[in-house]
Amino acid sequence: MVFRESTKGHQPMNLFVTKRNGHKEPIDLDKIHRVLDWAAEGLDNVSVSQVELKSHIQFYDGIRTADIHETVIKAAADLISEQSPDYQYMAARLAIFHLRKKAYGQFEPPHLYQHVAKLVDMGKYDKHLLEDYSQAEFEELNQHLDHWRDMDFSYAAVKQLEGKYLVQNRVTGEIYESPQFLYILVAACLFSKYPKDTRLDYIKRFYDAVSTFKISLPTPIMSGVRTPTRQFSSCVLIECDDSLDSINATASAIVRYVSQRAGIGINAGRIRGLGSPIRGGEAFHTGCIPFYKYFQTAVKCCSQGGVRGGAATLFYPLWHTEVESLLVLKNNRGVEENRVRHMDYGVQINKLMYQRLIKGGDITLFSPSDAPGLYDAFFADQDKFEALYVKYEQDPSIRKKTLKAVDLFSLMMQERAGTGRIYIQNVDHCNTHSPFDPSVAPVRQSNLCLEIALPTKPLNNVDDEEGEIALCTLSAFNLGAIEKLEDLEEMADLAVRALDALLDYQDYPLKAAMKGSMNRRTLGIGVINYAYYLAKNGARYSDGSGLALTHRTFEAIQYYLLKASVQLAREFGPCPAFNETTYAQGILPIDTYKKDLDNLCNEPLHLDWEALREEIRTVGLRNSTLTALMPSETSSQISNATNGIEPPRGLVSVKASKDGILKQVVPEYDRLKDQYELLWKQPSVDGYLQLVGIMQKFVDQAISANTNYDPARFEGNKVPMKQLLKDLLTAYKYGLKTLYYHNTRDGADDAQTDLQDDGCAGGACKI
Repeated sequence: MVFRESTKGHQPMNLFVTKRNGHKEPIDLDKIHRVLDWAAEGLDNVSVSQVELKSHIQFYDGIRTADIHETVIKAAADLISEQSPDYQYMAARLAIFHLRKKAYGQFEPPHLYQHVAKLVDMGKYDKHLLEDYSQAEFEELNQHLDHWRDMDFSYAAVKQLEGKYLVQNRVTGEIYESPQFLYILVAACLFSKYPKDTRLDYIKRFYDAVSTFKISLPTPIMSGVRTPTRQFSSCVLIECDDSLDSINATASAIVRYVSQRAGIGINAGRIRGLGSPIRGGEAFHTGCIPFYKYFQTAVKCCSQGGVRGGAATLFYPLWHTEVESLLVLKNNRGVEENRVRHMDYGVQINKLMYQRLIKGGDITLFSPSDAPGLYDAFFADQDKFEALYVKYEQDPSIRKKTLKAVDLFSLMMQERAGTGRIYIQNVDHCNTHSPFDPSVAPVRQSNLCLEIALPTKPLNNVDDEEGEIALCTLSAFNLGAIEKLEDLEEMADLAVRALDALLDYQDYPLKAAMKGSMNRRTLGIGVINYAYYLAKNGARYSDGSGLALTHRTFEAIQYYLLKASVQLAREFGPCPAFNETTYAQGILPIDTYKKDLDNLCNEPLHLDWEALREEIRTVGLRNSTLTALMPSETSSQISNATNGIEPPRGLVSVKASKDGILKQVVPEYDRLKDQYELLWKQPSVDGYLQLVGIMQKFVDQAISANTNYDPARFEGNKVPMKQLLKDLLTAYKYGLKTLYYHNTRDGADDAQTDLQDDGCAGGACKI
């Protein structure tokens, strides 16, 4: 119901508005009222007069037309609340009205062909659009366009579109397009090389899927595809060798990709430790920190065109000789000389390290340069690693340092809790439950957000054809938009086709990146709106009620994505490096997961995996990887969805952006508000980790999984170190490849207590 109380007596008198052409005329309150009436049509519990009253007190004589628009938009947005969630749609409609006025000088968008021709001429759109498509094809696509879908956005979505995704001049603030043009032209670019008798059908279907929020696209695709810039991979993984040439090549590669909107993963674990000999003992090595600072400078030197800031996560092994200094690089203590605070860090661990913790043993630290073969075996062969590790521990000629495992793990978890940004990579899970054969293509790192797990090879120079930079192109299914799991089959076909086509459509600034992409054709398709999906199915995070549902859902996701990739392999051939995958050996994710999961969930497999196994063995796959669960923090807002797999912190999320505070209400608030299990209402992280473990059973890359703690739940308002280590071991037990953020409830004391002997160190935990 829309409330339209009278505003008589509240109208400002004798105020004039300054039009866009500079002409002044009296403010037309009736016109404003009509626009507000239109924006409120069909919405519940919104009051036109309340928006008018909040706006009128901010009007002044000579106010510009644009300022009137922005005032009424903000007035509506300020009223978004749990009690009145539909103000997010009223504010969105007003924002779309204003956006189109700025872009086109009128509410009605132009014809698609005229729009494209104009923006190609301005240099804003890729000229190939006019070369690849005829006017007749543009006419057909224009008829399919549905600009009224703009009215389905929430206010937060419109502001994100304006701020990050719509083509614009970021210096002057001029906007050149509205959202439906974005969606249709992304589709047109991706399918431009498909046969002319099929491509318009694929464009329309893909457009419908993305514009009705069934498929979510990441920032690089939404902001870049259709423009002259052609680099759209969200994640770039760069490995560094232990040489100056490689360190310089790594820094150069970082700059190239940060400038093109990619998030960076840097593997610097090979760099030798402080005091190690160089040039045959001619000098001592300065250690890792100066080179980490060099990488940080490279990451921060570009602003990514105003779309997002440069960011990177740097990886090193827990057993590195400098680990005590590396673990504290991000904290606020210390001085600039021994801190590198503007990157995040991923600490690499394996089963042997955890066993030393559980048994109350020691961990021995080595410089990779002093322990031949140890670093490579850490990823490629766990048995060989353990044999070498024990051998080198007993070799008095090798420089080393020994620490109690509990002390080292406690330092790591203390820094993880204190900064929130010390991440975990379980390198053995990344290689034993992997689509890649670790003997020929080991996974040695992840990315900025800890969901990508792909092979890399160090660069020795920027034109190195032997090195390999891994790229991953992302997308996500909106679980809230599916009615039945079979719906995923068509969505999977569209998503795989579009992203696979993008690999050929985009440019590659470095040969090592082109080599990796063309050989492996890696994709990472995840999910958004999982919290809503649980709520609408009557399931919760913490009590096990979502385990079977999650098992069925992620089984279907991986199955249909593999099926889609087999079909593409039939049409275009398998990826050239298919023989380096475990799929080529007939091994599927359902064969290599941690069997501890079977004790959590006895849901059977529902799809014909054996027939699919035979198809993959016979036909091959177009794509080495297909799944990765990313955070989707901003792109999920476009779909008015809960982000990624995370529980919401509140029924109304409040998120800061450069445009101010954005409020977003959870989907179907009125019907499901009692079904959502909010983040800080969960009694522990156990239920969440169990669900992520079930997902990881099927996901072939990794998962951006967070750990969350409310100190008020613990004695003395402190999260015990024993609890943090128990949860770390639980995540490992259930097969999680990575852990992303550590979140502590605001205002809480983050100090930790020591691990007690009756906990993990006493052998009570089992992997």
